[in-house]
Amino acid sequence: MGAAAEPLRILGIAPYEGMLDAMRRTAENLPDVELDVYTGDLQQGADIVRRTVDAGYDAIISRGGTATLIRETTDLPVISIQLSVYDVLRTIRLAQSYSNLYAIVGFPDITEAAHTLCDLLRYELDILTVHSTEEVETTLQRLQKGGYRMVIGDMVTHTIARRMGFDAFLITSGAESLHTALEQAVEQGRNSRRMRRENQLLRRIAQPEKGFVVVLRADGTYYYAAPREPDHELGALLHARMREIPRTGALHFYHWAGGLLYRISAERLTLNREEMFLFRCNPSQIPLRSERTGIRTLNQAECSQLFMSSFYSISGAMGELEPRLNAIAEARQPIMIVGETGTGKQQIARALYLRGSRRNEPFVEVDCALADEKSWDFLLNHAASPLNDMGGTVYFQHLDALSDRRAATLLSQIIETDLARRERLIFSCSCAEGTPLSPTGQDFVNRVGCLSLRLPALRTRADEIPSLASLYLGSLNQELGRELIGFTPHATELLIRYRWPNNYTQFKQVLLELATLATSSYIRGSSVAELLDKQRALCAPGTPAGGTDHRTLDQITLDAVRAAVAANNGNHSAAARQLGISRSTLWRLLKNVKEPLAPDL
Repeated sequence: MGAAAEPLRILGIAPYEGMLDAMRRTAENLPDVELDVYTGDLQQGADIVRRTVDAGYDAIISRGGTATLIRETTDLPVISIQLSVYDVLRTIRLAQSYSNLYAIVGFPDITEAAHTLCDLLRYELDILTVHSTEEVETTLQRLQKGGYRMVIGDMVTHTIARRMGFDAFLITSGAESLHTALEQAVEQGRNSRRMRRENQLLRRIAQPEKGFVVVLRADGTYYYAAPREPDHELGALLHARMREIPRTGALHFYHWAGGLLYRISAERLTLNREEMFLFRCNPSQIPLRSERTGIRTLNQAECSQLFMSSFYSISGAMGELEPRLNAIAEARQPIMIVGETGTGKQQIARALYLRGSRRNEPFVEVDCALADEKSWDFLLNHAASPLNDMGGTVYFQHLDALSDRRAATLLSQIIETDLARRERLIFSCSCAEGTPLSPTGQDFVNRVGCLSLRLPALRTRADEIPSLASLYLGSLNQELGRELIGFTPHATELLIRYRWPNNYTQFKQVLLELATLATSSYIRGSSVAELLDKQRALCAPGTPAGGTDHRTLDQITLDAVRAAVAANNGNHSAAARQLGISRSTLWRLLKNVKEPLAPDL
């Protein structure tokens, strides 16, 4: 077989996760193309190209400013995915449910299409053109001073706007734009096969980051290893995982060795028509599970990442809560966060930490519903306990789950050691709308001197549901690679009328399922009605939304898990997905082990 018969290899750099899947689906219609896709925006995307350009690619496709930066790093053809007029129109239609002032901010390829659309359709929108990343931030600052709360733009605008506190809609690329770019890449890529693959491979593997690099031949022997060959255990593991590596893309897994958790990425390479397997082993930067049940320590970066992926951040669900949250974020007094299940108390605690003056110190989460005797003994008696530190923030979650004995012991220690002066203290309790705080929570408020922050139930914000739903749907388009425009009027009305007993957690899960299963550009009322009927079936009969339930926390949890399993015909995996928990957690809940039912917002 001659070189001309070999598949064309194209590298795709997607600025957001959803485009990655869309690129792969589009490439499936081109049989002579092998497409590898990575997610990376702007400089991150250019860095990916620097690491992978020697892998024998014939062309690169990307979008906007990322494509411009990539052209500066390689001689390969770089095809920019153009935004079509329909791409801009789809996002404008999605944003029409938003009730506050908003503007379109972007580079000329976006704003020219936006001006054309507004002229044709007689839309009155503020459209601002920028020509650099620096100009984006300056423009957004002017809009912020003018009372604007939301912007529409490309990935550059979207990223900066989110960082500045705007709500934001990302203009995503549709299938037509991706198909056009791939066709151009095929045409230009056929003329770019001029590098010798052995030199490409050697340049690529000679620049390992942290950790080490291993290249295995198909028979499992070593072709290359730097800075050394791995030990027998890891070598056997790499050999065993070779056949799991996909033909395109990469395989990712973890391995614990020598006190470090290694993140291993593996992919297939070709050198002189011989297939090889490249493994990159790098120490993981992810936070590891604490050995002490119910106690978790986060730094500012980890906490920020968790909050930025939360429903509060993505959908702009802070609403009228934001001014009070900002006012008390800098206060020295302890804070008691109160709200119904699913109102996002944990994420609000993280937001208070991130906006406070102690954000450079550790953030310690103590889940009072999960901490066992060993954890409490460490917390109250060990010299290394976070309660013996100074300057950090300690968040006691599910305070109302404490036994009277533990609550009294903790309260005594806080008062006797003057902990509230040394550390920032945040507490949270579950409390139905319109009902008083639990006796334990009220005791802490009175004795420790807490400021109170009550989170509203979603049903009390029914008029905001269309805006919240549209904003979150925009993020799901980005995450899932969908091109959804919005909800039909009937679907929106059903969302407004539903009582949402599990609040934002339930709202997020329902929208995710609707977006995943949608078969048209609009989510229809029939789909919403069917899914909400299933949600009602999970609620205990006779228990009003937000009302008093005299069952114990364990009983409520176990009943909900059993209802989910029954609704999914005994399928534990499907039930776990519906509840937003892992399959192993579901199994433990069925064994009546205390675990949180609702995931983080």
